Amino acid sequence: MTMPGDVVFNSADSFWGTNLTIAVLNGTVPQWRLDDMTTRIVAGWYYVDRASNEAENAPNFSSWTDDTYGFEHYYAQEDYTQINWHYDVRQDHAADIRNQAAKGTVLLKNTGALPLTGKEQLTAVFGSDAGENPWGPNGCADRGCDNGTLAMGWGSGTAEFPYLVTPLEAIKAKVRSNGKSIEGITDDYAYSQINSLANSAAQVDGACIVFANADAGEGYIIVDGNEGDRNNLTLWHNGNDLISNVSSYCPNTIVVMHTVGPVLVDSFYENPNVTAIIWAGIPGQESGNSIVDVLYGDENPGGKSVFTWGRNRGSYGVDLLYEPNNGVLAPQQDFEEGVFIDYRAFDRLDETPIYEFGFGLSYTTFSYSNLNVQNMNAGEYTPTEGNTPSAPVLGSISNNTSDYLFPDYINRIYAYIYPYLNSTNLRQSSADPMYGVNHTYPPGAYDSDPQPYLPAGSRVSPGGNEALYDVLFTVTAEITNTGDVVGDEVPQLYVSLGGPNDPKVVLRNFDRLTIEPGQSKTFVADITRRDLSNWDPSVQNWVVSSYPKTVHVGSSSRKLPLSADLDTSGLATGGGNGGNAGSSSSSGSGPSPTTTYGGGNGASSSPASYTSMGAGYSYHAGQPTTMKTGYWGNHNGGWKHDGDHGDHGHWGPPSYMTKSA
Repeated sequence: MTMPGDVVFNSADSFWGTNLTIAVLNGTVPQWRLDDMTTRIVAGWYYVDRASNEAENAPNFSSWTDDTYGFEHYYAQEDYTQINWHYDVRQDHAADIRNQAAKGTVLLKNTGALPLTGKEQLTAVFGSDAGENPWGPNGCADRGCDNGTLAMGWGSGTAEFPYLVTPLEAIKAKVRSNGKSIEGITDDYAYSQINSLANSAAQVDGACIVFANADAGEGYIIVDGNEGDRNNLTLWHNGNDLISNVSSYCPNTIVVMHTVGPVLVDSFYENPNVTAIIWAGIPGQESGNSIVDVLYGDENPGGKSVFTWGRNRGSYGVDLLYEPNNGVLAPQQDFEEGVFIDYRAFDRLDETPIYEFGFGLSYTTFSYSNLNVQNMNAGEYTPTEGNTPSAPVLGSISNNTSDYLFPDYINRIYAYIYPYLNSTNLRQSSADPMYGVNHTYPPGAYDSDPQPYLPAGSRVSPGGNEALYDVLFTVTAEITNTGDVVGDEVPQLYVSLGGPNDPKVVLRNFDRLTIEPGQSKTFVADITRRDLSNWDPSVQNWVVSSYPKTVHVGSSSRKLPLSADLDTSGLATGGGNGGNAGSSSSSGSGPSPTTTYGGGNGASSSPASYTSMGAGYSYHAGQPTTMKTGYWGNHNGGWKHDGDHGDHGHWGPPSYMTKSA
């Protein structure tokens, strides 16, 4: 196991391997730290029982080539042998991906156009996204292009398509099975032909289906000027104009989008000729078949949008960092938005989205009723205390560097990462031009003595303090299918943490229920202590604030017909990030101010005399002259104002906030 990257780009000199050995020998990395890392890696190896069946689980394919024979060490071009056995490990994968893609499809708009009957006199399909890549589904290395229908993004984590069913191919098969007519145009810029076909479909009350996409991937590939991330939120390949042209002729225009994330739909979502809008995501090899299942009603869409669709680019409250901003050609991103991203940002900014987070229509309808909240009377939360064991040193190492020279009996593979030294001269062996440069390491980096457990940590379990996952409340609600067809509904549970600096609601649970028409099912969801907690950096722990808590259940982040207050008396542990300017109580672990000054972030406060901060603490007039109100935490023996956890402000030294008792 090694660290990715190399000391000098494309040099094949690793930061690990030889350099890790050097780091231990010269004392940069203590032996106990190496032993600790190695133990964790080896423990996982034995846990999954790799040691007893290593030969059985040996690689049977190469990630570099499909050729049966080639170089085992591709980069080094050494050891020619069989590298691919071409085992077909698929079972029902095709059916699985078709089903998953259909179930993940989100119906954003439907004015009665869907599902299609398959008996429309003429079905007209438009857009390059409906067709095939002229170079084949795997014609672009690492899927680094956007030719044809979008079924996979681009980058080093992509896979080879065994085949790719395009939407046009699948729709043709469906329509022809009913003996009806279908035509398709996959040239996005063939305006004359597009307009003519759209008009022909309109003359016979047919259906026009427009496919459009927006792609993204890994930054080492540039597609249409997009270096990994998208440059904007528009549809690619003239998608918006394509929709506009078709819908101007065809009053039954259905839009299907394959995109990697939200796009701007403000130009067409209210168009009455656009009778349906579908987001089909990135569906994979069964793309065409899965969208046909939804379009023609073999699958009732039940997917919900996993992001918010804003009215414009500015609706999202944050933007990309387009140019380096710290003067050394490297970006510095402070993430000042904190937790306020997507629907939380829309709520905070009071922005009305086009389609909110969690939204998705169905071919049937659902109602919500009978919310019930059961207090599970969980025990108290006890912060983890005590110390870890000291870090052990396992075995011993030699101080003779020649003991670590590359052995003569090993056939050295070029660019392979070995732990051995190339020379007894550590600087020369390192090949790191920065070797010997002094670095500042954090306090305790070399301390192997017992360390205190974090309050939110655990002595034995991954995931932190076990009590964080105590179930405090169990919530139930009845979901009824009030329509005529079977359908899936995804009830969602949100909580309001109550603090003025908390998001309005946060998603905490959801489920997917298949419900027959006229029938009901019970949605059951638990709320854990962690679900109701805020992270308090001053005490390094999850805490339940004293602000009132509310649970909401509904079909999206903005359609929450059921709500109830949660009885959290006895649960509050102080702290949290709920404090904000203008608040009359603190969300921190320090004294709660009874009076605050200023009504917003960065407001000035210059009281003429000290103001009581509760519990005998006082604020000394005029020092500092400007500060933000909100959160108070213990700081070096005094009480330091900490704004709202990360925003900038002007501070005085802790002595300005002293105990007057």
